[in-house]
Amino acid sequence: MTFSIISRDLETGQIGIAVASRFFAVGAMVPFVRGQSAIATQSYVNPMWGVEGIERLQKGEEAEQVLADFKKRDKNAARRQVHMLDMRGRFVAFTGTGCHDWCGHRISPDASFAGNLLAGPTVLEAMEKIYLASHGLSFAERLLAAMIAGEEAGGDKRGRQSAALIIHSQQDYPFLSIRADDHADPLGELGRLLAIAQKTYLPVMNDLPTRSNFSGG
Repeated sequence: MTFSIISRDLETGQIGIAVASRFFAVGAMVPFVRGQSAIATQSYVNPMWGVEGIERLQKGEEAEQVLADFKKRDKNAARRQVHMLDMRGRFVAFTGTGCHDWCGHRISPDASFAGNLLAGPTVLEAMEKIYLASHGLSFAERLLAAMIAGEEAGGDKRGRQSAALIIHSQQDYPFLSIRADDHADPLGELGRLLAIAQKTYLPVMNDLPTRSNFSGG
């Protein structure tokens, strides 16, 4: 019911998830980001894959180990789809045999892409192509551009309703977190919110306290 990207920006060290779906408030259950780790749990969502998984990844456990454990413990694993980024910068992905067509995932060196109930494999291919070709944009703009490319390639074949974009800058709190929970053009709404954030919000975030600077700028 969803398509998403997880990525890391090598220049800034930021990590992020962007997601869209023909489902209400996809940003409430699919994306989990903290510090230097990220998880998108999709299809028949098991939020515990995100809640427990992000804790384990942040403690240094490898994504492959976390995924293998979840697949073993979850009796409904065949209906799950997930992709993850761990503290070592490694991506893993899984699409269960019980996910609805078209479903699948792709992994490139600095990003992973996954989706189910999509118009076809060209959705993820378009996302990857645009993301890799958009180095002149900011990290948030690259994530959004990839999602728009996926939507233009067919996206969720049932239509569109919600979307979310979350970026962390190596902290447990988000550098940016915006959502459109029920909108006729959710990715367009994210673009509007991002434009506002770039003018009034993100400049402030650069001066906030961090683990290494408790008082901030």
